[in-house]
Amino acid sequence: MPFNLDKFVASPSVEELDSLQKSDIVKVAKHYGIEFQPLMRKDEIKRYVLEYLVDESILPSTGLETAITVPTDNTFELKRLEMEMNKEIRLKEMQMQMQKEKEEREMQMQKEKEEREMQMQREKEAREHELRLKQLELGVIKASDPKIGLDTGGFDVSKHIKFVPKFQEDNVEKFFNHFEKLGEQLKWPRDKWSILTQSNFTGKAQEVYSALSIEDSMDYDKVKKAILQAYELEPEAYRQKFRKYRKADTQTYVEFAYQKERHFDRWCSSKKVSTFDTLRQLMLVEEFKRCVNDDIKTHLEENKADKLSEVANLADQYALTHKFGKVGQTQNKGQFSRPNKKYGNNSGTTSNS
Repeated sequence: MPFNLDKFVASPSVEELDSLQKSDIVKVAKHYGIEFQPLMRKDEIKRYVLEYLVDESILPSTGLETAITVPTDNTFELKRLEMEMNKEIRLKEMQMQMQKEKEEREMQMQKEKEEREMQMQREKEAREHELRLKQLELGVIKASDPKIGLDTGGFDVSKHIKFVPKFQEDNVEKFFNHFEKLGEQLKWPRDKWSILTQSNFTGKAQEVYSALSIEDSMDYDKVKKAILQAYELEPEAYRQKFRKYRKADTQTYVEFAYQKERHFDRWCSSKKVSTFDTLRQLMLVEEFKRCVNDDIKTHLEENKADKLSEVANLADQYALTHKFGKVGQTQNKGQFSRPNKKYGNNSGTTSNS
């Protein structure tokens, strides 16, 4: 027979409440506004209902006493087993976490050990490298030394070191050009060039040379390449060298043209110019920068855009943000503004860069 809530409310009893299903007891609880958790068991909700009905004197207090049932031994046993299982699960989780942390510590210690060993090995090789090179400079190592693998052929390095030009970190290219001319003029064996040059290295060049392998350090071309790469300037510096370079009174026009071409090639190389289109963009971007406000030019240099469309967008964004429209800051719409200085002149003075 379906449960009739109105009938129960009109004439409640403990007996009828005991006979109700959980869903029916829930209806009774909601009717009286009794708070409970939906996941509660039937007996727990029924207890709440009984306590409420007794407190409100709807049912006698004796009804509450008779309705409370004592849990069976099975209930206690299940509870105990559940607690033990939960305890075992937590214990296993702790053991797994401890094992994981232990393995991670061991891996980290092993990694640090390997790194220390590698660092010690590198330092050892570097010391041996420097020692052998120093011995070679002083003529201590014999030609038959298999570790060097180089026949000195009667060439005394120590006697020629004094002719090696002074190394200057602010003009590395000049050092190598000067050295190569001397090497050709004095007929130094090319396989001794790396030994001769390193004797005068200082600063960053010395660090780069020491980092090379023994084989590479004996190869002049590899040494030169590594040193030049270490001192490679920014493209803007190469551009300025190209634009500002002027013929010296002591130079022939052929020598001037050669150096001018070298500066241009280094500028193009630093900007990775390899096609007509990239060269075209290089020229257009440079000309664009010459024709804009100095603040915008600085902004464009900082963003290092390589295409005309990109620098134009950057310039518009900067002008909009900084509201270039005041007196003395205006530019003709759709046209480049007049550059600050005329590009090039016949007086030999430096042009605007």
